[in-house]
Amino acid sequence: MKKIVDYRKLLGVQKDTELKELKTIYRNLMKDCHPDKFQDNDEEKLAAEQRSKEIIEAYHFLVSIAPETLSLSIEEYTQTTATCGIADFSWAGLVLTVQFLDGSSYEYFEVPKAVYVKLVNADSPGRFARRHIFNVYPYRNIAKLATA
Repeated sequence: MKKIVDYRKLLGVQKDTELKELKTIYRNLMKDCHPDKFQDNDEEKLAAEQRSKEIIEAYHFLVSIAPETLSLSIEEYTQTTATCGIADFSWAGLVLTVQFLDGSSYEYFEVPKAVYVKLVNADSPGRFARRHIFNVYPYRNIAKLATA
């Protein structure tokens, strides 16, 4: 997905960068472009604020899809995708959002429109998603379990 690639490029990290290294890179970038360093020039301060926001957004997004982060909740994810029905789903710009009956929601990235169309037309969307989406595409949790 372009978003993932752009965020990695912004932070200067690779796909296999570990969380500890990602955090160090993030902190160093924030030190370099923190708006407080540019108190004398309003234009530079505004540019630094914008860059800081972009860096923060990229960092939080990459942390949310990192293998280390996903491994912390793999049991919950497996339980949800294996046993809970799909309450609703939507697709926009290669991002498939799936809401489950237990209140959890996940975003799946790089999902082609053809796969989404097959999901819509499937006799059993849950079965189709378990076979062709849930463990195939990068994902992140966007809503915690409602009954935790």
